[in-house]
Amino acid sequence: MTRTLEWTVGVELVEDGGTTRAEARLSTGTSTLTGRGSARCNPTDRDVPAIGDELAASRAMKDLAGKLMREADREMEAAGAGTVPQRTGPGYGWPEAVS
Repeated sequence: MTRTLEWTVGVELVEDGGTTRAEARLSTGTSTLTGRGSARCNPTDRDVPAIGDELAASRAMKDLAGKLMREADREMEAAGAGTVPQRTGPGYGWPEAVS
């Protein structure tokens, strides 16, 4: 069976007083999820608004992705499927260094 869906993601950015806030909204047609992120310009750094936009937007999308993954995990469990096991240690380095 072939399915085609279109999901829409919109990102809204607001900058005020050296802080940029972002809200990323995913609309699936049947539900909406929202992720949030922010970035603050250090007072000693040069103000480059595009960098704050990129940081805040990426953090909002990362938050949104986490919420979408948690929703998928809940739905898999409800359907009787197992979820991916959670790591108990760091996911980097040499195996002998983390045992």
